[in-house]
Amino acid sequence: MIVCHELHKHFGGFRAVDGVSLEIPAGAITGLIGPNGAGKTTLFNVIAGLYKPTSGRVTMAGEDITGLPPHELFAKGLLRTFQIAREFSSMTVLENLMVVPGGQRGERLWNTWTDRRAIAREEEQLRAKAEEVLDFLTLTHLRDERAGSLSGGQKKLLELGRTMMVDARIVFLDEVGAGVNRTLLKTIGEAIVRLNKERGYTFCVIEHDMDFIARLCDSVIVMAEGKVLARGTPAEIIRNEQVIEAYLGTGLKNRVIASGPQEAMLGGAP
Repeated sequence: MIVCHELHKHFGGFRAVDGVSLEIPAGAITGLIGPNGAGKTTLFNVIAGLYKPTSGRVTMAGEDITGLPPHELFAKGLLRTFQIAREFSSMTVLENLMVVPGGQRGERLWNTWTDRRAIAREEEQLRAKAEEVLDFLTLTHLRDERAGSLSGGQKKLLELGRTMMVDARIVFLDEVGAGVNRTLLKTIGEAIVRLNKERGYTFCVIEHDMDFIARLCDSVIVMAEGKVLARGTPAEIIRNEQVIEAYLGTGLKNRVIASGPQEAMLGGAP
C-alpha cells in the first residue's frame, strides 16, 4: 500500500528522517516503534503530507504521492490520527462524525437556498452512517455529549470513528494508547482488528506498548535516530538485541535479554 524510498526530512542540520526505505503491506496492521526522538512521528507527517520531504519518494498503491497536501491524500483514502486527539470540542460526538466527509451540499451557500431537500436527505444519510459508527465503537451512549468532555481514551475512539466516515484505505495511528486506560485500550485494539479483518483497512501504528503491538500487528518496523533499525514479526523484534539496545542502552542489554525484553520495553523508552 505504501512504499517509502530513501526518504529524508531535515530541519536545518538535524536529520529527523534519514534515508528511510520501507513498505507497508496492503491489508495488514504494521507497527512502527522506536525510542523517543527516533523520527516516527516525523515520518508519519511526511507520508501524510504535513511536511514535504527533503528528498526521497512515497508511493501509495503504485501512485507517487510525494509531497501531496493532506486534503488530497484524504481524498485518496490516506488518513492519520494524532497522539493528542484533535476533536471539535464544542460539538457533540455525533456532530464530530457527521462533519468528516468532504464536499457536502450544505457547505455551498447557494445550495442552502436552492437545494434544501437534497441537503436534508444527505444529512439524514450522514446521521445514519454516524449512528452505525457509534454502535460499532460502543459509543452510542455518548452521542450527544460534547466531544471536549470525553476522556482521553474515548477521544481516541472518536478519532478512529472519524476514519470510518469516509472510504479509508490506510490509516496512520500515532500513539493510540497514550493516556488511555487498559480497558479502553483493549476496546480500541479490538476495533482496529475488526476494521482490518471485516472492512479491509490497512493500518500503521506508532505505539510504545509492546504488549499492544505484539497482540495487534502482523509485522513491526523499528526506527532509531531517523533510520530503520530492524523489521520482523513482533516475536522477532522483542528478542532483537539491536532493538533492546536502542531502547535501553548497552548497559542493560544483557540483563534485559535474560529477564525478558517484552516486560522491560512496556511503556516505551526511558
